[in-house]
Amino acid sequence: MSGVQKTAIVTGASSGIGRYTAIALLNEGWNVVVTARRLEALQETQEMSSNAESCLCVAGDITDETFAINLFEQAIAKFGRLDLLFNNAGISSAQVPIEDVSFDTFQNVLNINLVAPFICTREAVKKFKAQTPPGGRIINNGSLSAHVPRPHSYAYTMSKHAMNGLTKCTSLDGRAFNIACTQIDIGNAATDMGGRHGLGALQPDGRIIQEGVLNVQHVASTIVHIANLPPDVTVLHVNIMPTNVPYVGRG
Repeated sequence: MSGVQKTAIVTGASSGIGRYTAIALLNEGWNVVVTARRLEALQETQEMSSNAESCLCVAGDITDETFAINLFEQAIAKFGRLDLLFNNAGISSAQVPIEDVSFDTFQNVLNINLVAPFICTREAVKKFKAQTPPGGRIINNGSLSAHVPRPHSYAYTMSKHAMNGLTKCTSLDGRAFNIACTQIDIGNAATDMGGRHGLGALQPDGRIIQEGVLNVQHVASTIVHIANLPPDVTVLHVNIMPTNVPYVGRG
């Protein structure tokens, strides 16, 4: 693949980690297919890069199987092959006791954080196996909550713990087909979703404290580094977080 422009799909690319990762990949010379619900926001992501002509914006609901299948078809039709899937799209929900969590809230979190990555992983693996040369890489956006929970976070924590299983299954079953899989567990990136912990986050002992936040550019550059590794090299898990975040010993 030396000298050939590589192609990535980035989900949840309308803001935050997805946006800045897509921009970093584009600036590194990748073709990037960006997807999220809001077309105008995707186009903003595209225009923020120095390589906008190599970006394809496809707006829609990543939890919709038909849309997701079509997304991968459009990527191949436009760029000829697929080298990277970044399963980034994700949401959280209000931190409330389990008795106050509605089924609709629980199901919505799992649909976006787990069902959508499963569908996208399935479609990526199909493309990776069928292309010449075969292979590719999947990077899953995990979380510190993939390992230790925050208080009152059932839906989010369950979805992120399950991402560990998706990552390991993909790494195992992808071995024979030159398919690598990584999970990146990010702590408090300075985005709309993660940055609020810098204003105050509920701790297991009941305190609310300000936690450190991480410049999202450091997250994006880490993902680009992993993406540029050859597919016969796997980084199974990587954790990036502010040094002072209460993760080790959180409980």
